[in-house]
Amino acid sequence: MYLTYYKGQWAEGNVPLFGAMDHSVWLGSSVFDGARALRGHLPDLRPHLQRVIDSAGKLGLTCPLTVDEMEALVRDGVAKFPADAELYIRPLVFASEGFLIPRPEAAAFALTLFDAPLPPFTGFSACLSTLLRPQASMAPTDAKASALYANTSRALREATARGFDNAIMLDADGNVAEFASSNLFLVTADGEVATPALNGTFLAGITRARVIALLAEQGVHVVERTVRPEELDTAREIFSTGNYGKVTPCIRYGPRDLGAGPIARTARERYLAFTATT
Repeated sequence: MYLTYYKGQWAEGNVPLFGAMDHSVWLGSSVFDGARALRGHLPDLRPHLQRVIDSAGKLGLTCPLTVDEMEALVRDGVAKFPADAELYIRPLVFASEGFLIPRPEAAAFALTLFDAPLPPFTGFSACLSTLLRPQASMAPTDAKASALYANTSRALREATARGFDNAIMLDADGNVAEFASSNLFLVTADGEVATPALNGTFLAGITRARVIALLAEQGVHVVERTVRPEELDTAREIFSTGNYGKVTPCIRYGPRDLGAGPIARTARERYLAFTATT
């Protein structure tokens, strides 16, 4: 089931939003964010809504709604679904006017909610991609910009063609950045829990930050540092954090079977416990 709010009303289904001459269609000036409703709980909703405003500004767009206004719409929309629904929440800001430069004040807004059950903790496989994450001087890497996802799609297509579910991407310096569609954590051969330090090539995930804090509460210190790809070859655990799956183990990296390890399990359990309090 899809519900979309656009121009003051809710409608079901894939609501048409664009014209052929809209700036967002032919020049890619749109941003979005992803949040979750899990059985009526809305973990970290406001940070996600604030980020779509921030992302819009970085592409020269003005989001027409405030965080409070978006939150009210989200809660109104979630109430239209069954109480036990697990939903993906996607606010979208897109340019409608402008030639090469979008008109900031002409940005439009749509909010879509759709059924998306939280994936089970069964995990996924991944390989090392031949593609790289762009540097901040090459693309709007500090925004959740729709245009960046062409590169994500390329990496995922390559991975699936090789028989894997996802891809691990490096930055231009040859260091680990993240998975094609989510942030990356690993437990090294000597037991250190690490995640790539923010270096401008990938977005600082809201779920990533939450998991770091939740693990700290359990006495697990996560080191944010440069991660070399060869460390993945000896890692005890590799797992991802992101809005769609929250915490998901990488159970096979290349030829190596890893399984779901204790740190990933702790992170998942703590995140679900946190969700129940929101």
